[in-house]
Amino acid sequence: MNKIDNETICEYVNNHIESFHSNRIERIKLLNLEKLINKNPYLYKAKNLESASLLINGFLEAFLSSSEEKMFGDFLEGLAIFIADKTRSGHKSASAGIDLEIVEGNSHYLLSIKSGPNWGNNAQHLKLVQDFDLASRIINQRNPQIKVFKILGICYGKTKTTLHAKGYWKIIGQNFWTFISGNKDLYTEIIEPIGFRAKEHNFEFEKEKNKFINKMTEKFINSYCRSDGGIDWEKLVKHNSGNYDLDRINL
Repeated sequence: MNKIDNETICEYVNNHIESFHSNRIERIKLLNLEKLINKNPYLYKAKNLESASLLINGFLEAFLSSSEEKMFGDFLEGLAIFIADKTRSGHKSASAGIDLEIVEGNSHYLLSIKSGPNWGNNAQHLKLVQDFDLASRIINQRNPQIKVFKILGICYGKTKTTLHAKGYWKIIGQNFWTFISGNKDLYTEIIEPIGFRAKEHNFEFEKEKNKFINKMTEKFINSYCRSDGGIDWEKLVKHNSGNYDLDRINL
């Protein structure tokens, strides 16, 4: 296994973290009021949010939290593939559901990379097993002597390494970063470069976010507030969930 120095990692992170931050801003710019209010209105009524600006902010935070997890997961996946390429000659996989492949001697490692431990529903977990099994069969059809290791690599978390009943290894947090790099301290060493120019990036993000909230609040007030300034929850829920068509079918 080859070593990778921190300067090489920092250079990669500095070049690619920019995309994460610019994508955050772009996601806001692509949003409109119709997309924003598709979030659960009942939740915000239960939380007694009666301010239009606070409601818009709540909708926006819910929207961003899910999209940012996916975007940052893509960044971490790219970082892991980059490191594995330098240390273990790994490469991005062309197989469905597989992110990284490492071939060393008679061993072929298939890795699916997730940013955190709480990912996916039952169908997605089942799909992962199917993807592992298909990729493994294809490899062994070409060479039955190859030993295939199926690995779910998760970028953060403390769960110990386990062999899942479905035949794949689950390697998490420090163990995952050590597996792809050979460096037991890598999981802490990458935290500093990931924060590269974070204050500056977040200042720009907050500026765009506040402009968006102001603009959407004005539109929301015009469309979903009564003349006395209160939120017309009935109108909002009708727009969000009104779709009655049961009179057309026989149930």
